[in-house]
Amino acid sequence: MTFKYSICHPEKEEIEHINNPISENKVLEIAKDYPWIEKLKFSDSLNPKNVHYSPSLDFTNIKNGISFGLTSGYDKKGKLEFSLWFNRPKKVKILFGLLGEKEKMVVDDFWSLNFEESIQHLQYFVNGNYSTIEKLYRK
Repeated sequence: MTFKYSICHPEKEEIEHINNPISENKVLEIAKDYPWIEKLKFSDSLNPKNVHYSPSLDFTNIKNGISFGLTSGYDKKGKLEFSLWFNRPKKVKILFGLLGEKEKMVVDDFWSLNFEESIQHLQYFVNGNYSTIEKLYRK
């Protein structure tokens, strides 16, 4: 599978889109090597009105359009934590199911994961193991 990705920089209004295809291994390398803590510290140094985003990476499967995002922040103890954003097709009921179901893109988010847990879920994403990610949202 191949992916593209985008970066949300705290100080920039525009999201940086990198559309060159990358491999599963490159996705994991980018996320592991991203300077999460340095970006958070930099964000903290800015005037709050000049902060546009929390440091974030979003990876999209080029073939099926399914995406997975990681956004960093601090927990209550000041330690690095992540929220995950999983955007994929999902069957939804129309008018409480009276008109059946249809498939549409839906984003689920999950908060307060540590770095290792976040990378593990990113690994599931790049491997196409979407059902394992969905289990996280059912807890």
